[in-house]
Amino acid sequence: MYQTLLDLIGNTPMVKVNHLDTGVCNLFLKLESANPGGSIKDRIGLSMINEAEKSGLIRPGSILVEATAGNTGLGLALVAVAKGYQLILVIPDKMSHEKILHLKAMGVEVIITRTDVNKGHPEYYQDMAERIANETPNAFYINQFGNLANPLAHETTTGPEIFKQLNGKIDTVVCGIGSAGTLTGLTHYFQKVKPDVEMIVADPQGSVINDFISKGTFGEAGSWFVEGIGEDFIPPIADFSMTKKAYTISDEESFSTARTILRKEGILAGSSSGTLIAAAIKYCKEQTQPKNVVTFICDSGNKYLTKMYDDSWMKQKGFLK
Repeated sequence: MYQTLLDLIGNTPMVKVNHLDTGVCNLFLKLESANPGGSIKDRIGLSMINEAEKSGLIRPGSILVEATAGNTGLGLALVAVAKGYQLILVIPDKMSHEKILHLKAMGVEVIITRTDVNKGHPEYYQDMAERIANETPNAFYINQFGNLANPLAHETTTGPEIFKQLNGKIDTVVCGIGSAGTLTGLTHYFQKVKPDVEMIVADPQGSVINDFISKGTFGEAGSWFVEGIGEDFIPPIADFSMTKKAYTISDEESFSTARTILRKEGILAGSSSGTLIAAAIKYCKEQTQPKNVVTFICDSGNKYLTKMYDDSWMKQKGFLK
C-alpha cells in the first residue's frame, strides 16, 4: 500500500537478456519503463521539483515551465498533479503523438516548436521555454539541462539500486545523453563506490556527443528520429570523467533493435532504449573477458506505437524494406 503515486517512483526491476548474442558478457536491462509515468524521467521530475521547493524557488501557485522531449514533461506532470502546480511544456515537433496526447490529458499546456533549428534560435525549444518563463508572472524555469537536482536523482537512487541489484558486481553502464543527468549522476555515485566501472555512451547518428567524447570538438549537428537522447550541444551538467567510449547508432539500427527486443525478450521498449541496447551489444561483443553490463529500458514502447512499431511508418521513413 502506497499513499501517493509518487511513492512508486524508483526501485525499478532489473532483467537479464537471455535471447540475444552478448558475447562473453551478461547484459542486464533496468526497466525504467516500470516507473508510474513510464520512464526514467520520473526520477528527475520528482527530484527537481522537491529541490526547488526546499530552496524556496517555487511555492503554492507557482507555474512550472520546461523544455522537453516529452518524458521529462510526463515526469514533471506526474509530480505537478500531485502537488497542485500548473505546468507549461515546450516540445519539439518530432516527438510522438502519444506523449503529447498524454500530457494534454493531464492538463498540461503544451507548446509545439520547431526541430529544424539549433540552440540560440528563438524557436529552439530550450530558448523558447526560458523566454516563456521570464515573461510569465510567478513562473519558474525547471531547466533540466543545467539543474543539479537532475543528476542528484540518479546519484542517490538509480546508482545505489543498480549496485544493490548486482551485489556490487558491475563492470559497465551504457547511457544515452539527453540532459546528461543519468550519466553524470551515475558517474558521481560510482566514483565513490566502484571507480573502475566503465561508463559507455550510446549516441544517435547526427548528434555531436560522440565527436566531443572521441575528439574533444564537434561541428554542426544533423537530425535523427530517435527521441530523448542525442544533442546539438554539450549539456552544462555533463560529467564525462568516467566515460571510456561512445558508439554512434543509426535510427534504423535503434528501431530494429527495439523491435527485436520485443520479439525476442517480450520487452516493449522506446526508441532511445533501442539505441542503448544496440550500443551495449556492440560493446559486449568486443570484450574478451566476461563482464556484467547494465543499460536501460528508458521508457515504454507504448509511446511509439504509431511510429517505430508501425510498419507503414517504418516503410515510409525508409527503415523497413
